[in-house]
Amino acid sequence: MTEKQLTFAQRNHQLTNINVWTADSHWLVYDVRSNASTFNSLTVERVNLSGQTEILYQAQAGAHVGVITVSPDLPPRYVCIHGPEHPDSQWRYDFHHRRGVIIQNGLVENMDACDITPPFTPGALRGGSHVHVFSPDGTRLSFTYNDHVMHELDVKQDLRNVGVAVPLHAVCPPLQHPREYAGSHFCVLVSATTATPTPGSDEINRAYEEGWIGEEGYLKSDGHRQRWALAFIGDTLSEKGEKVPEVFIVDLPEKMADYALEGDAPLAGTAATLPAPPLGVRQRRLTFTHDRPFPGLATSPRHWLRSSPDGRAIAFLMKDDEGVVQLWTIAPGGGKPRQITHAASDIQSAFSWHPDGKSVAFINDNSVVLCDTGSGKMRRLTARTAEAPSPEAVVCSPDGLYVAYLRNVAGFQQIFIADVEATY
Repeated sequence: MTEKQLTFAQRNHQLTNINVWTADSHWLVYDVRSNASTFNSLTVERVNLSGQTEILYQAQAGAHVGVITVSPDLPPRYVCIHGPEHPDSQWRYDFHHRRGVIIQNGLVENMDACDITPPFTPGALRGGSHVHVFSPDGTRLSFTYNDHVMHELDVKQDLRNVGVAVPLHAVCPPLQHPREYAGSHFCVLVSATTATPTPGSDEINRAYEEGWIGEEGYLKSDGHRQRWALAFIGDTLSEKGEKVPEVFIVDLPEKMADYALEGDAPLAGTAATLPAPPLGVRQRRLTFTHDRPFPGLATSPRHWLRSSPDGRAIAFLMKDDEGVVQLWTIAPGGGKPRQITHAASDIQSAFSWHPDGKSVAFINDNSVVLCDTGSGKMRRLTARTAEAPSPEAVVCSPDGLYVAYLRNVAGFQQIFIADVEATY
């Protein structure tokens, strides 16, 4: 096998950009949205390497589900976005009206609690969490977030942020509003944003597309291991006031109990402010690209920051001086970004690291390729086709044998895998 189609049903299949394989590399998880930007899937499902499919969960009462990922351990735990049940004109699916649910052995529970009635509950959220990703050891999850309270106050204050969910204890708000609910995890925001960043500063008005750093964090320059950290994209403003996306990092508490320690501002937020990061959590800017010919990280294709397994390199996409989208890396400690690829044409997709930590998979020149991060040399895993595979997901299996991706077949998006040993 060099390339194999796993799904054949006449409907769209959507992979998330990471954590779509079960730990044994036997199953891939997906939803069945009609397209990547329309959240209308009724089920989240899985398919094995033989093409057998199973429904993991079906939404009820007018709700929809999607963007499913899986834990890195066995038995698998699945997590996905869940839209509101019984949606109406006041509360229907939106960035700030959704939650994460964890699915295991057929049982479903809310990951994040919701409390939109002041005084707010520490550990509960006040809006919508999305793109939930287990940490490499499966003990906690990252997510991006939008806030209902700030949205109602002023939509311009509903800033996207990055959060973390830890199994410290269940969070049970007083439930004074019919749209409030309890959750299994203690959830906090770990990024800091402002609606009015100072041009030319490190301030950001949006934090998104995050990724866990290393399987065991990263080594600092003093030799100390920072066990938990996330990298994410933050939108800065140039001195001219133009948006410039940059790489940021946030070091996180080692002890789960420390996520409940309040810092400079209320952990649960106020009626006029977003929830604030826990005590001691500070974000740090890693890239400074304002003066480049093409400032900022690439915004197309959409991609998520991904760290090498050893935590030494954070990969991202950025244009070179000729305007071609290339793969770059930067160390968690900062420094000068390193250009990995020197491709003649743009990288066309999100990407993932191979578990060997030496290569990255993505789409270039309408082929799925594996790129050696030492030399920058790319090896085609699939033949070049007239239509490129879909850009949303190119994900290596935990055993390193396959890469999963999506292709349009007769008008429907289908799941494919390619053999890592293949060469075209």
